[in-house]
Amino acid sequence: MAVFLANRKNLQSKRLHDRIQNRLSSEFDNVRRRRSEPREAGPYRVVGEVNPRQYLGDGNYPATVARIEIGFQLQTGDPYEYYWFNWIEPEQNLLVGWHQDDTHDDLGPVHLQVNDGSMAVTHQPAQFVDSHPLDVVAHRLAALPDAVSAVWENGHPAGLDSSVSVTK
Repeated sequence: MAVFLANRKNLQSKRLHDRIQNRLSSEFDNVRRRRSEPREAGPYRVVGEVNPRQYLGDGNYPATVARIEIGFQLQTGDPYEYYWFNWIEPEQNLLVGWHQDDTHDDLGPVHLQVNDGSMAVTHQPAQFVDSHPLDVVAHRLAALPDAVSAVWENGHPAGLDSSVSVTK
């Protein structure tokens, strides 16, 4: 794993998202940087596609198409960056994502969210990673398979299995 000791105050958003795109290109298909849509915070998103059965090593996984979307907002009113790290399964209408933003102050600076369609199934506090954004991406990628696998119960997204540590 690469260690980045860059001064986070000097980060440039486009360059950061280009580096995230390079990082994801080895694990995901059709990885690209795009401008955020008007309803999305931050200037860019990096999007990649994957076959979840292969990525998760589970031939019986209920979806065959998934995408990852990652975006950072470097300039915030807080002493840290905001980010959105989402796993999205369009066939299942599922979103599993870590969000470090100002939307759920009661959960702390970071929460893990599961959506079934447009309905939030759960929000749980997650570990705050005070590190360079590329290190945050590596940390979340390492935890992603457990988080995605932990949401299913009887073939439907049902929140997070508390026996699996996915909020770290």
